[in-house]
Amino acid sequence: MLDSLLSLGGLVLLRDSVEWEGRSLLKALVKKSALCGEQVHILGCEVSEEEFREGFDSDINNRLVYHDFFRDPLNWSKTEEALPGGPLGALRAICKRTDPGPVTIALDSLSWLLLHLPCTTLCQALHAVSHQDACPGDSSPVGKVSVLGLLHEELHGPGPVGALSSLAQTEVTLGSTKGQASAHILCRRPRQRPTDQTQWFSILPDFSLDLQEGPSIESQPYSDPHIPPVDPTTHLTFNLHLSKKEREAKDSLILPFQFSSEKQQALLRPRPGQATSHIFYEPDAYDDLDQEDPDDDLDI
Repeated sequence: MLDSLLSLGGLVLLRDSVEWEGRSLLKALVKKSALCGEQVHILGCEVSEEEFREGFDSDINNRLVYHDFFRDPLNWSKTEEALPGGPLGALRAICKRTDPGPVTIALDSLSWLLLHLPCTTLCQALHAVSHQDACPGDSSPVGKVSVLGLLHEELHGPGPVGALSSLAQTEVTLGSTKGQASAHILCRRPRQRPTDQTQWFSILPDFSLDLQEGPSIESQPYSDPHIPPVDPTTHLTFNLHLSKKEREAKDSLILPFQFSSEKQQALLRPRPGQATSHIFYEPDAYDDLDQEDPDDDLDI
C-alpha cells in the first residue's frame, strides 16, 4: 500500500510524531517518484537543501527541483531567485508549468507553513493544486498531481489538523507495533467508502522503502475514532429481549387463532339445553344455479 500511495494523486498527508519522524518516509516517497520519471518539486522550509538532499545519489538529486525557503523564507535579501508569493507562489508556478505529465510536490513541511500562513489560505491553495486537471487560463494539461505534505500533528490543535485531514485523499499516520515501524493508511476514493490498512516498513540508508510482513490485518471500512459509535438499540419503543417472566407468560398464552383439541370439541359439541338453529333458503327467480356458466346473468 505504501508503494502505491502516489498513484492515487491528490494530497497525501504524512502525520508524524516525536517518537516516529516522517521526513525519512517523505524522502523515500520522493525517491520513488523520481525513479518513476515524474517531475518532483521540493518546497523546503524546515531543513536546508543540503540536509534534505543528503543520502540521495547524484542521479536522484539531478531529478529534483528544489525550492529553498529555508535560508531566506521572507526574502529579506531580495534575491532574484526568490519566487514572488513565497511557498504559495511556488505552488502556483508549478501549476502553471507548460510541460505535461505527472508531478509530485513535496512540502517540508506543512507545520512550517501553518505557523507562517493562515490555515484557510493554505487549505485553499492545497485544494486548488491537488484537485485540478488543468490550470485556470491554461490550455495545457497538468496531468496527475500528487502533493506530499509532512505534518507534525503534535504542534497543532484539532482545528488545523482536521481541516488538512478533510482535504487529504490519503492519510499516513506513523507509529509502531511491537517496536516495528508501521504506517496506518487511510485512503479515500471518490464514490467509495474510506478504507484503512496498517503497513509495516523500514527505510534503508539510501532511502529505499522496504515493506515488511506483519500481523495479517485485512482492509476494513474506516470508522472515525473521534466519533463515538452509535448504539442502534437505544431509544426504541419496544424491547428486543424478554425477561424470564415475560418469556414464560408468552409461552403460556394461547392465541385466538390457535385451536386446541379441547377447544375444538367444545365448539363442535352442543351443550345440554343449548338451542339449535337452522337456515332455510328459498331460491329467488334471479338466482343463478347453473354451475357450468355462472356468469350468464351478466349478458356478456
